[in-house]
Amino acid sequence: MTLENKGKFLLKIRTTKEKFIDQGFKSFSFLMASTVSVVLFAIIVVVFLESLESINRYGLNFLTTSNWNPVTDEYGAFTAIYGTLVTSIASLIIAIPLGVGTAIFITEDILPEKLRETIGLMVELLAAIPSVVLGLWAIFVMEPFIRPFLMILHRFLGWIPFLSSQPIGPGIAPAILILVVMILPIITSIARDSLNQVPNKLREAAYGIGATRWIAMFNVILPAALSGIAGGVLLGLGRAMGETMAVTMIIGNSNSFSWSILSPGYTISAMLANQFGEADGIQVSSLMYAAFILMILTLIVNILAQWVVRKLSLKY
Repeated sequence: MTLENKGKFLLKIRTTKEKFIDQGFKSFSFLMASTVSVVLFAIIVVVFLESLESINRYGLNFLTTSNWNPVTDEYGAFTAIYGTLVTSIASLIIAIPLGVGTAIFITEDILPEKLRETIGLMVELLAAIPSVVLGLWAIFVMEPFIRPFLMILHRFLGWIPFLSSQPIGPGIAPAILILVVMILPIITSIARDSLNQVPNKLREAAYGIGATRWIAMFNVILPAALSGIAGGVLLGLGRAMGETMAVTMIIGNSNSFSWSILSPGYTISAMLANQFGEADGIQVSSLMYAAFILMILTLIVNILAQWVVRKLSLKY
């Protein structure tokens, strides 16, 4: 038997049933993917249409004013937008070194494997705690504990606008810290997976030319895993921007604008959770307008995440 005939003999002739199953699976996959896109598009359209009344009435002034008065039908979401951006970005700044550092600690042979596995398990279990439980913990444990430290910050650095108000209870700063707790497992888990996917040959090559563990980590391993870590960081940012219950419980829910992170504040999610149940008339449309803004911000974060991951993947 020639090689060509042998190859034809080894090829399995696919039956009509197998072809039908393959085509059915392809169509089913396409249908499911299309359904996700249709649902996302439908949500955006519905929120936009419901907010049209407020958009036509307030326009872009809605983004730059802080007055929220249902009695006079005057609405502005600047305080909520500011609170959303400040809490999200500040929590991310704190969570990045903690999350990436924890991931390095877990993946590298610094301490015994059992201890590293235990810490990794605890970080993953942290993500399973309901947000309402974290909110209660923030109210009764975290906020009273950090208040003396915030008072010290205000006493010595009160000339800074972001620390100009005296901490008297729930506020933006406790909300930032509770968001750190909530996004830390996301950043740590994705960073750990990214570091574990770095080929051992890179580590061995770095050690082979005389690099120490930390030189190899910061100059070879971290750059190789940077695209995955960046994706996890921006995913955590999206989670922080949309978090509702824990932030609502600890941020103070005040629509009075203040630059200080020590004062009570608001986020878009907290505003929706607090007011939507009893809203009426144009207030509903204004809340939908705020929800539409939050969706746009989240969409921008996701697009930015895809762009950053692609750029870093090409670079490293």
